[in-house]
Amino acid sequence: MLKSFGYAVSGLIAVVKSEQNFRVHLVSAVLAIALGFGLGISGAEWGLIIACIAAVMGAETMNTAIEKLCDVVSPQYHDKIKTVKDLAAAAVLIVSIGALITGGIIFIPRIIHQLSAF
Repeated sequence: MLKSFGYAVSGLIAVVKSEQNFRVHLVSAVLAIALGFGLGISGAEWGLIIACIAAVMGAETMNTAIEKLCDVVSPQYHDKIKTVKDLAAAAVLIVSIGALITGGIIFIPRIIHQLSAF
């Protein structure tokens, strides 16, 4: 079990090092967490934010795994491999849009309230 955890950590390190999009998601996660603390969101809202962060990062990691596997299976261009890669990227886009909407629902009213207090 400890070895499996080590493999997972190695994968996490690899995706952070190799994927710019993952690092963008990581920065976005840090900003969402900072906003959550700064705006005093509720426990339920924290649950939604953490679930969104995990879903986006998990989807991006799976997308990376699929892309790398496709590159090994078919190093040359292939229409079906392109479709597989596009579908994996679309999954990340769908989850990211959902996370953005969730963050907007949680944060925008609080930000507006904070700004109107000035």
